[in-house]
Amino acid sequence: MSSTDAHEAVTRAHREEWARVVAGLARRFGDLDIAEEAAAEAFAVAVERWPADGVPPNPGAWLTTTAARRAIDRIRREQKRDDKQREAQMSYSDPPGPPPGPIDDERLQLIFTCCHPALAMEARVALTLRMLGGLTVAEIARAFLVQESAMSRRITRAKAKIKDAHIPYRVPSAQDLPARVSGVLTVLFLVFNEGYLASGPDTDPVREGLTAEAIRLTRLIRALMPQDGEVAGLLALMLMTEARRTARVSPDGELVALGEQDRGAWDAALITEGHRLVRERLAAGTPPGRYQILAAINAVHTSARDARDTDWSQIVALYDRFVRLDPSPIVALNRAIAVAELDGPEVALAIVDRLEDGLADYHAYHATRADLLRRLGRSQESRAAYDKAIELAGNTAETASLTRRRDQLG
Repeated sequence: MSSTDAHEAVTRAHREEWARVVAGLARRFGDLDIAEEAAAEAFAVAVERWPADGVPPNPGAWLTTTAARRAIDRIRREQKRDDKQREAQMSYSDPPGPPPGPIDDERLQLIFTCCHPALAMEARVALTLRMLGGLTVAEIARAFLVQESAMSRRITRAKAKIKDAHIPYRVPSAQDLPARVSGVLTVLFLVFNEGYLASGPDTDPVREGLTAEAIRLTRLIRALMPQDGEVAGLLALMLMTEARRTARVSPDGELVALGEQDRGAWDAALITEGHRLVRERLAAGTPPGRYQILAAINAVHTSARDARDTDWSQIVALYDRFVRLDPSPIVALNRAIAVAELDGPEVALAIVDRLEDGLADYHAYHATRADLLRRLGRSQESRAAYDKAIELAGNTAETASLTRRRDQLG
């Protein structure tokens, strides 16, 4: 077997098995640190051995056994782990028993378990994204608009708090779910976003595996918590966004803006399902949360047969409501993009320029400024803004689109 084939096999196994292996080890040994490090060592061993020995018939079982051995070795080396060492004497070849609690899916168990309310929301979300295995520390840092080193420290502190506060690794009961679901939804939203528009240059511009997994897990939560409006809102948002996936990247590898997409290529079934969920939430008559508002905005976009038919006044009104709920600079930036369509680029640019302090390192801020300046005929300033956006953007398809737009300036 070639080293390339082996590397691809390990990469595929990492994507499919990481969360399951970590979840199983964490349940067994009660320590997320040990679980993550043992899993990482097992995958490193796979990279060494699989080219020579071939991929085992059951890669998941091989990785679980190897990781368990590594965890036991580490526990034995630590003199203060007597209780855990006795627990570790159980044969690592024994299959785990059925998972307790209402959640059957191991990946979803891991997310709910890590989203412990004793941790600050940002800490629990960052930790869970790391444990989930779909995102690297660098990708998580870009999602939070912070430096990678700062995010690494945040994750380390979260794990330390779990250990110091003796927070047990225990799958939550049905009664625990409402206190944790907000963090879980944030995790799935960020995972979906990374799939929808990958932030790194060394991945595909659209990562279908991440978006599909985020939708799958959100559907499971919807089944667990059918009355939760934000769960329904997030699922609707994901479905209507995923419906546009095949139209988002052109054959020559450029990101295609929403207004330029071939709407005939959108997945009508996903849009219909998303619209139905939005209507259900409107009929409920309860105050909408962030995901319900975002879903409603997407419903307006996907209701228009042509981009020129978009009801921008309704979108701006929804963003006005969203800003009251979340007055963050990113929400304000997205609102300004809608304002540009309703009131013109000059009004929008004045809004965008006031956001510089909070978004100076965010590529979309500079890309938005560049487009507004282009529409105002201020080509030299637009070119400079495009240059900055290209410098900060990581997505290859987005970089290609920004470069073309910059090069078309007079």
